[in-house]
Amino acid sequence: MKKLLTIFLIGTIAANMNAQSNPAWTLRQCIDYALTHNIKIKQTEVSAKETEIDVNTNKWARLPNLNGSSSQSWNWGRAASPIDNSYSDTHSANTNFSMNSSIPLFTGFSIPNKYKLSKLQLKAALSDLQKAKEDLSINIASYYLQTLLDKELWNVAKEQVNLSQQQLNRLSRMEELGKASPAEVAEARANLEQNKLSSVQNNNSYKLSLLDLSQLMELPTPEGFEIFQPDTIMFITLTPPDEIYRVAAAIKPEIQAAQYRLDGSAISIKLARAGYMPQLSFSMGLGTNYYTLTGVDTDKFSRQIKNNLNKYIGLNLSVPIFDRFSTRNSIRTAKMQQLNLSLQLEDSKKTLYKEIQQAWYNAVASESKYKSSQTALEAAKASFQLMQGKYENGKATAVEYNEAQLKLKNAESNLLQAKYDYLFRGKILDFYKGEKIK
Repeated sequence: MKKLLTIFLIGTIAANMNAQSNPAWTLRQCIDYALTHNIKIKQTEVSAKETEIDVNTNKWARLPNLNGSSSQSWNWGRAASPIDNSYSDTHSANTNFSMNSSIPLFTGFSIPNKYKLSKLQLKAALSDLQKAKEDLSINIASYYLQTLLDKELWNVAKEQVNLSQQQLNRLSRMEELGKASPAEVAEARANLEQNKLSSVQNNNSYKLSLLDLSQLMELPTPEGFEIFQPDTIMFITLTPPDEIYRVAAAIKPEIQAAQYRLDGSAISIKLARAGYMPQLSFSMGLGTNYYTLTGVDTDKFSRQIKNNLNKYIGLNLSVPIFDRFSTRNSIRTAKMQQLNLSLQLEDSKKTLYKEIQQAWYNAVASESKYKSSQTALEAAKASFQLMQGKYENGKATAVEYNEAQLKLKNAESNLLQAKYDYLFRGKILDFYKGEKIK
């Protein structure tokens, strides 16, 4: 018995500690965790880092390169003797060492233009990363509010179960006193079981919403995961769409990314035009070798390496004369890409404006629906209270009472749905204004 009591106490303490170690998550915590662990966000970050490496590569393209090489060869067979020019079977070996370097002096401005282009591409990649984070934040907010809604709907369903249980208890006592028929008690019991079924379904919906949210956040397991239920929810004042657009067009990452790519297209045209310009580079190097021949006395390795040392410097000039219209077509292609990117920027702006308009009208509609749902709930509560009084005084049937109770439940559910829909629409507008979702 003592062992069982000890096990029970240990289990209780462990459960309490586990509950304390898993506090409810706020919306901001859910978003921050998802941004850190989401696979697609990580992939986008990797792409941005690859672009950053390209920037670093183009940054140091003006520096001279340095290459070292060596070779070893062996030759055998009949060959002319260097002494008397007679042919005989010989064996020789040759060892070469060399080192060379080249420096680009003029490349038609392609090196600085490549560096500028890569920096713009990095800014565009970082904007793409920010866009991915914002999209994920909106998805998290949507799932989070849906989970809160399902939780409140479950609470409403549990309240309906309590009301139905109280009604059944009251009718059971009245049946014992002969003031209620068995049919009324049976109907009340059926209504209770129906409400219990609705409560179970709402509970399942809440658990599934928690699961969906945890999977979107990339949580390792949904066990112990709970979200924070705020005591009060602040509603916002809706800003006109044109005002929101003026702010969003200057800060939204999809617009910035399109603008960076359009700016980069002008540099791409300059890079294509570099094909018309001459290329000038400076090169230098040094080399030496060691040679042996069968039957011939040769100097030692160190002496040959020293005596055979050679050095060179040079300028290399390449002037394009005719490249089969390759440069001309490259310029044409770059100009077409610039036109396409200009259209993409314009389309991104129009798409953003349409999204803001739709979000604003949806928010206005949801605000109106929320206010109407509040009025409908007040009316349903008043109607239910009157019907409850009539039913308790025997002036209304059980069917009428159940209908009033169902209308009250539907009004409460509609109000909750309207409230969270309005909250989500409001957060969407805040998102377009550049405000942090929390």
